[in-house]
Amino acid sequence: MIRYATPDDREFYIEQMEQFYASPYVLHPIPHDAVVRNFDEAMRPDAFLEIFILEYEGKRVGFANVTKSYSTEVGGKVIQLEDIYMMPGYRNKGLGREYLKYLEQRFGGLVKRLRLEVEPSNTVAISLYEKLGYTELNYRQMIKDL
Repeated sequence: MIRYATPDDREFYIEQMEQFYASPYVLHPIPHDAVVRNFDEAMRPDAFLEIFILEYEGKRVGFANVTKSYSTEVGGKVIQLEDIYMMPGYRNKGLGREYLKYLEQRFGGLVKRLRLEVEPSNTVAISLYEKLGYTELNYRQMIKDL
């Protein structure tokens, strides 16, 4: 099951987000205060971030984050799949596929593009994304933190 996070999910989300950002699936860890700010942002009524909780047999087993933007390239709104994480032991049970299909249904007709980033070494995730119709967007991403 996939549902929006509620205030009751705070501790679970913070713990799982920190585990995810300490894993080999990301480039680097993020500070604890950033994780807390993320949750607080998602609880605001006008939030740029939405948090989904993934459940399996009634137990919280993962989370996913999406952000909203607009792309001039496609002339419409974009949902950026920021993070998706499942606890070990609950991977390869179809939750990732279920979540991605859920997003298509939830945002279909409302946005022009679903976009995500993936570490090149995460071949299992890349395979899933490709099976669901995602294609590589050959951009070099650059950032400047302020």
